[in-house]
Amino acid sequence: MTRKYFGTDGIRGRVGEAPITPEFVIHLGYSAGKVLTSSDWHLSKGERPAVLIGKDTRISGYMLESALQAGLSAAGVDVLLSGPMPTPAVAYLTRALRLQAGIVISASHNPFEDNGIKFFSALGTKLPDATEQEIEAGLNAPLKAMPSAQLGKARRVNDARGRYIEFCKSTFPNHLDLRGLRIVVDCAHGATYQIAAPVLHELGAEVVAIGIHPDGLNINHECGATHGATLQEAVRHHQADIGVALDGDGDRVIMTDGEGVLYDGDQLIYLIAKHRKQNGLLKGGVAGTLMTNLAIENGLKKLDISFARANVGDRYVLELLQIKNWQLGGEGSGHIICLDKHTTGDGIISALQVLYAIRDSGKTLAELASDVTLYPQQLINVRVPKGFDAHNNLAIKTAQTEAERDLDTTGRVLLRASGTEPLIRVMVEGESGQKVKHWAEKIAEVVRNAAAERSVEKAVPN
Repeated sequence: MTRKYFGTDGIRGRVGEAPITPEFVIHLGYSAGKVLTSSDWHLSKGERPAVLIGKDTRISGYMLESALQAGLSAAGVDVLLSGPMPTPAVAYLTRALRLQAGIVISASHNPFEDNGIKFFSALGTKLPDATEQEIEAGLNAPLKAMPSAQLGKARRVNDARGRYIEFCKSTFPNHLDLRGLRIVVDCAHGATYQIAAPVLHELGAEVVAIGIHPDGLNINHECGATHGATLQEAVRHHQADIGVALDGDGDRVIMTDGEGVLYDGDQLIYLIAKHRKQNGLLKGGVAGTLMTNLAIENGLKKLDISFARANVGDRYVLELLQIKNWQLGGEGSGHIICLDKHTTGDGIISALQVLYAIRDSGKTLAELASDVTLYPQQLINVRVPKGFDAHNNLAIKTAQTEAERDLDTTGRVLLRASGTEPLIRVMVEGESGQKVKHWAEKIAEVVRNAAAERSVEKAVPN
């Protein structure tokens, strides 16, 4: 059975369009309530199962929160409401409060017009595919509310923010602090707007906080981890030592040094891994994705650190870490997972791991990153007919083979079908920027021609 609504990170779409409508979300809450609380949770007599709902700062969050709450209540589930709260905070609080599940209303780095629903298990981990399939199967069942005496109740968790702030601080070593550092933190007008700055301030840093005035419409707009220019400008203007940019739901991070030079997730993972290796704290290797820059893989090899690639998406990185019993991995987008600190990717905690390396080594971010330089990488999206198979096309395979022969060990080629659009993503990277550009454009053109031929073939009647 395949999933119809769940993607790699929950259910996501444009608000008001299926499936992100009040009607659908009520049924989703009802079905999830039935599935997630059907196991034996060793509840006391008369005790109802309970689920936490958190959200980012999108205006549509109010509507979807009410719909989810109604569906869960109808299923006989008590609901705890945290208000605006980062995705990783919901994962933590679900586990800390011993709840049966956690739900986040967020579309992460997307614009405010989008929203989504994602779930966490009682252990604070993403749901397995089988559980998501079970929830989807229940969407077709009629919504039959429990008897009045068995309906779920709802209440606010008034200390959610303070609990999470203390949790984040606990992941930074007790013998170190951030005194003497001026840090700019960009919260993207999102879920970390009341959390990230207090964490850094209470650890001793002088904090300049931007992106902390959400109005329901400005989340991720020209700010945060997907728009690093705003952070760069602020770091230079305030003459800060470091910049930290988070995305709308707080699970991504990018950083800058004092000169405003950006460091993406790949580079930050490398710095954390190197510091842990040097201090005997690295368990196993590092998990990246098919898109992880080759320079990072080569750099880790020089440090004698094992590296493995997962499919694109933080859930697949997590799966690989669990299979290999490793602790550190992530993506260039800024999703970084430190399983010794949290069960899921966390932008604030990941930033603290980098700051730990800086404080412990006595070096600047620029100095720590000086031994690895990202290879030039070019990504070209080519629109193709639905069902087009690039990997079995002779012309495309020939072009890819020629490119790989020319790049040899100094580069690589990746052709990947988009999971959401009829696109083939052509990615080439290597030491030579000129070669990268040449082969990316050449392979993309071959894919484009092959796709056009396929369209003509489909249009010709039998």
